[in-house]
Amino acid sequence: MPTKQELLTTPIQHIRMPDHDVLGLVDAMKHLAFSARDLHRAAEIYARMLEDRDCGVILCLAGSLISAGLKQVFVDMVRNHMVDAIVSTGANIVDQDFFEALGFRHYVAPDEYKSGTLDGVLRELMIDRIYDTFIDEEQLRICDETCKLIADQLEPRPYSSREFIREMGAWLEENRKTDDSIVYQAYKNDVPIFCPAFSDCSAGFGLVAHQHERGEKPKVSIDSVKDFYELTQLKMHNPTTGIFMIGGGVPKNFTQDIVVCAEVLGHDAPMHKYAVQVTVADVRDGALSSSTLKEASSWGKVDTTFEQMVYSEATLAVPLIAGYAFHKRAAAKREARRWARVLERVPVAQ
Repeated sequence: MPTKQELLTTPIQHIRMPDHDVLGLVDAMKHLAFSARDLHRAAEIYARMLEDRDCGVILCLAGSLISAGLKQVFVDMVRNHMVDAIVSTGANIVDQDFFEALGFRHYVAPDEYKSGTLDGVLRELMIDRIYDTFIDEEQLRICDETCKLIADQLEPRPYSSREFIREMGAWLEENRKTDDSIVYQAYKNDVPIFCPAFSDCSAGFGLVAHQHERGEKPKVSIDSVKDFYELTQLKMHNPTTGIFMIGGGVPKNFTQDIVVCAEVLGHDAPMHKYAVQVTVADVRDGALSSSTLKEASSWGKVDTTFEQMVYSEATLAVPLIAGYAFHKRAAAKREARRWARVLERVPVAQ
């Protein structure tokens, strides 16, 4: 049986947009067919979002994206004002991004481990597998413990996931091992991050341990309704919005639903003006992850003038779509919206 050290030898190398000028390639896709042409249109729509001075851009992350090597794409999007808010699964933000900000890595799994027949060996070694990627379970436990430590230091009350993740960013300000972290860069640039199903990740274990230790004493908790309300407030504050969705699920649903929620609160909120979704899900079973953007229009969530579905795996499509906007300098004249300050009632100009 191999040793743990032998299996965790080749770290995932995150792709960097500045290193790859994809403008010519994506422009050439305009003249192709099928998913290539769809991808070109999606890239143009994302660039249009960034060029629209009135548009606030929301990035939705679902699936195992950071472990797969896309972390630096999202870090550079935050740094370059290509996104104003993030709605994500907890795994992407905590188990993967915050995990790496603690100094840990994800590793390339040898091909023979992808089938699952050797997962028993991995369990004995405390190695967790994400298809063809490895993560050290013992290091993941440290991530759990760090989330508990952060919770232990906070005033015991309900928090939105955005508030708690901002505290994680503040913790990284004092203890970080790298600047290349979505959580940290979002903290620095006042980009709010929401994880509406926050307990379904490493932070959940830390928060459960925190609450268990506190017993009947006041404790930190996560208020998902506050998440939804805060996200809706952003729509009411900035009526023109665009969404760039990778995968579907909870991030997609919450982000699309803020249009309807704003209307419930008495605001005449326009549908999301721009929308791009990258997915491999099939629409025929009615699954939320795969419902088309045109279908979302029937619910009053997404306008159909500038919308595009791209049926592609994320590690292929996202660097091309985001890289196209980056190298086109679509966000060059964009100013940071600093929506976190809006939610905290802090004046943006200081």
